[in-house]
Amino acid sequence: MAPALSAVALTKRFGELTAVEELSFALEAGTVTGFLGPNGAGKTTTLRMLLGLAAPTSGHGLVFGRPFAALERPAHRVGAVLEAADLHPGRTGRDHLRVLARAAGVAPSRVAEVLALVELTAAGDRRAEGYSLGMRQRLALAAALLGDPDLLILDEPANGLDPEGVRWLRDFLRDFAATGRTVLISSHHLAEVAQTVDRVVVIHHGRLVAESPLQELTDRLAGTVRVEVDRPAALELALRNARLGTSERANGALLVHGATATQVGAVARAADVEVRQLVTESPSLEDVFLELTAEPRA
Repeated sequence: MAPALSAVALTKRFGELTAVEELSFALEAGTVTGFLGPNGAGKTTTLRMLLGLAAPTSGHGLVFGRPFAALERPAHRVGAVLEAADLHPGRTGRDHLRVLARAAGVAPSRVAEVLALVELTAAGDRRAEGYSLGMRQRLALAAALLGDPDLLILDEPANGLDPEGVRWLRDFLRDFAATGRTVLISSHHLAEVAQTVDRVVVIHHGRLVAESPLQELTDRLAGTVRVEVDRPAALELALRNARLGTSERANGALLVHGATATQVGAVARAADVEVRQLVTESPSLEDVFLELTAEPRA
């Protein structure tokens, strides 16, 4: 079975500027993937190429094994939000969705269903000029859901949402993927992404730097051992003599980088240092992201 979404050596150049270069990744059904990268990394350009809104210089993007333009009834396969809905200020949210439903060949009855899904039923008959940014984001998601698609592609979907709305979005996306469908979200809210996604695709300067299940990535980059002992200076000296990692003190504990908890414990025992606590600290998604996208020092 073809992946829900795949990029195959995607490259996009604007004159002498290369925005995306030889980018390849694939999303399997039933997953929520975070598409991450610093500003200017090429995320939006990549999404536009995958959705047929921009032509790649080379390579190609596939949706369920086909170019987006070759999909029959694309609104029933893919729902996308690349920016908050561009709304006519005098049109109600319900009328906005009715226009989109007619254009996509979707039954008018679906409008009420998607308004209920995004919890905008009560505001559906209000004019868009009175919508907050969070309400516009929910309406944009409702538009993406009109065709009951198998794939959602969302760029910064949590912008403008209050904490309750962010939690609602997280639960909604997880439930959506639990039915066997697929989600790709691009976001700068790393703490929220970490609670939402199963996998991450990280790009920098238009190139892929990581594609992995989230837990596997954080485990692979883990390497800080936090140890509390009765004689930290003695343990520091023993670690230096063993040429094992590097250490620093923080909040009454010793942080050891580049060594395992087992190695640190063995050195402590050999140095007759009493260990009160010994744990391996896993990095946050923010830590991982900053490490993967760090610029080399001059």
